[in-house]
Parts: sequence; structure tokens; C-alpha cells
Amino acid sequence: MITCDLCMQTKHYEVNMMEREPIFEASYDITGVTEFGSSFEELLTGKLQVPPEGFRANISFKGEITGQIEGEAEGVDYLFTRADGRNELNVRAVITTKEGKNISFEADGVSAPQPDGTFKLAENAKLFCCHPEYSHFNGMQVWGVGTAKGMKIDIKFYPAF
Repeated sequence: MITCDLCMQTKHYEVNMMEREPIFEASYDITGVTEFGSSFEELLTGKLQVPPEGFRANISFKGEITGQIEGEAEGVDYLFTRADGRNELNVRAVITTKEGKNISFEADGVSAPQPDGTFKLAENAKLFCCHPEYSHFNGMQVWGVGTAKGMKIDIKFYPAF
């Protein structure tokens, strides 16, 4: 359900990603964590509650990209966890295709902890590249859905329209 603040009308929008083919799938390994006063591991394991001012960590990752784009990605998620537990994602990465072409990747989104210890991921992403074989992705809005568990992230990226 989405409520428009201007007209105060509530409308139900349903998007089924499974009806679409993903543009690409990503399988990342977390390669490093920069902490800013609180332990990322203790936060994940529940040994630490989110401080009143929130929690910040820069999470570096690297992994394989498959699908319409083939190659590797390397980047950082500038994670901020609010005191209420909401995990806000702010991702910047470079996808290097198997031909050696670089594609800029930017995403924001959220992650939500699950009872089994995984985190559901939802991302709103965009790509940029001037190479003719990949420039058609420039105007495309891309949505990502996936999971993170431990040091592993798996996510599929779909065209929004």
C-alpha cells in the first residue's frame, strides 16, 4: 500500500519480480568492514544493541556478476542502521565486464533481519556506462532483491518496467 501525502489516497501496487527475467545476478563475498566505534559482528550476532545515535559501517564486497552483464563487481555499502533497527543501504560499485569494460553501479535500499539469521535485501539501483554495448542500461531503473547471510550476499537485479 502506498499513501500519497498530497491527495491522501491509498493505492495498492503489486510488482511481481518473478515474472521478469533478471538483468543480472550477483554473488558477493564481504571482503572487509570498517567500523566507527561499534562492532559489526556483535551487532549481527545480537550481542550489541544499536546505539541511540545509530550504527555505521563501510562494508566492502567483491564478487561475480552473471546474466546480461558478465564479469566482476567490487564496491562498498555505506551501511547506516538507525536506532529503530532500520538498515539503510548506500552502495557504490564498479562492475568490470569480462571484456574489461567498467560500469558504474549505485544503489540505495534497505535490509531487514529474518529469524533464521539472514537479511532480506531490497535495492533501487542505476547503472552508467559510455560503452555502446552497455549504454542501453543508462536510462533503466533497476530493482534488486536478495539475501545476505554471514559474509555472503546474493541478489538479483530486475528492470523496474
